[in-house]
Amino acid sequence: MAISVFDIFSIGIGPSSSHTVGPMRAARMFVLSLRCEGLLARTARVRAELFGSLGATGHGHGTPKAVLLGLEGHSPHSVEVDSADDEIARIRSTQRLRLLGAEMGTAHEIEFEEPTGLVLHRRRALPHHANGMMLFAYDAAGAPLSEKTYYSVGGGFVVDEEAVGEDRVKPDDTVLTYPFRTAEELLRLSRETGLSIPSLMLENEKAWRTEEDIRAGLLEIWHVMRACTTRGMSREGTLPGGLKVRRRAANAARALRSEGDAAARAMEWTTLYAMAVNEENAAGGRVVTAPTNGAAGIIPAVLHYYINFVPGADEDGIVRFLLAAGAIGMLFKENASISGAEVGCQGEVGSA
Repeated sequence: MAISVFDIFSIGIGPSSSHTVGPMRAARMFVLSLRCEGLLARTARVRAELFGSLGATGHGHGTPKAVLLGLEGHSPHSVEVDSADDEIARIRSTQRLRLLGAEMGTAHEIEFEEPTGLVLHRRRALPHHANGMMLFAYDAAGAPLSEKTYYSVGGGFVVDEEAVGEDRVKPDDTVLTYPFRTAEELLRLSRETGLSIPSLMLENEKAWRTEEDIRAGLLEIWHVMRACTTRGMSREGTLPGGLKVRRRAANAARALRSEGDAAARAMEWTTLYAMAVNEENAAGGRVVTAPTNGAAGIIPAVLHYYINFVPGADEDGIVRFLLAAGAIGMLFKENASISGAEVGCQGEVGSA
């Protein structure tokens, strides 16, 4: 099995990689499968059922919103975060879904009504993982056309029940130049080849992309992280949800700027960078899963420290850092878990 650094770091939306990004991907996968199997035009009704942690905490993590956006063909990477709420309001007011409407010239529109079309099971779970969901499609007469089960296993990774086995992530049989599954194997390969961990990772990534594309993709990830941090330090107000938590990053940024020399308070700034990303994530903004949304602030904070406080910092250093960090993320993904439903929020943060 092969995992790319772009699986560990993926551009998406908040507030949760397992409860928002994964379900959106799963719902989109389902409607794409209907199209692939020639069933989309015959589909008159769909139903989604959420189980385990998705059902118990889905409303607080925006899971219903994510599923509806996924059914309309949106992907976490490209969905417009500023208009997503308007899309959901339109679906609920019209009680109509545009299946794959986000990517098809002419959308296949069907009736859709909550809560019958989107069911959250608060006390029922599926067998293979705490984050399970089932999707169904029916024709105009109510006859079933398709039924699929997906698991959102952390970090935005999604597996179809048909692919669930000993491994917990979607299988990829790509042959890598330097395959590894443990830290011992990674360090041995580095010693034997004389390659640094980033260089070794770069050679593996070439199985999927050119070196130019790898560099460009990693810098795009950094640019999204940087933009997210900037937004988080400028936004005021209250975060979504019933707790009415006020944003703190903007006020903290003003206070730190008034203190003068930033280098003298580098650790306070680094904490602020992480807080700013976390607040944007909680608000459903554009973030980078790193390796989850719950821990999305840590990697950007380290990179901001590097750029702002390390002499000679440059884009080459950013690329090397993300490659090395991706290698460590793979070790967690392969041998433990990054899923908050399995290891708790501190398991996510500890991985980051």
